[in-house]
Amino acid sequence: MRTVTFTMNISLDGYCDHTMATPSEELMNYFTATMDDVDLLFYGRVMYQMMYPYWTDVARDQSGSEAENKFAERLCAIDRVVVSTTLDAEDAKTRIIRSNPAEELLKLKQQPGKKISVDSVSLLPELIKAGLIDEFYFVIHPVIAGHGRPLFPSGSLNELLSLRLLSTRTFENGCVAHHYLKP
Repeated sequence: MRTVTFTMNISLDGYCDHTMATPSEELMNYFTATMDDVDLLFYGRVMYQMMYPYWTDVARDQSGSEAENKFAERLCAIDRVVVSTTLDAEDAKTRIIRSNPAEELLKLKQQPGKKISVDSVSLLPELIKAGLIDEFYFVIHPVIAGHGRPLFPSGSLNELLSLRLLSTRTFENGCVAHHYLKP
């Protein structure tokens, strides 16, 4: 069975907002490395629209830093599934599903392949409740956002989820990456 990972940038006060910090070269290299064993991305509509076409353009035009270009190339090479009731597939690497994300992810998890990376805050509680997330990568940025989308809205999880810390890495820009495993 394939491993399903969840990766997210968060502020010290638990908000997920891509505008809160600018990643360093070192951090971009870390994110690229987390995708080494990934062959499928599983997105919600909001995250998908935030990532594409931005990173597609960077990969095509080589318009970022060296680390950003490598990240963009790796990201854009991976097939993706997007959960959306409004989007249509934009390219051959993207498949849209309309409903039952947990059921669809379970089917994908049972197929042969490498890791599946989930990148959707909105789908996270449902996928955790279904027992589908195996590993978590949280990158904590040294900022207090004070507002934004929380990682978990109050009441979105009904029970405690205990995790086992596998590794911690501190970056020069003050970010700290934690890699956790669901026991």
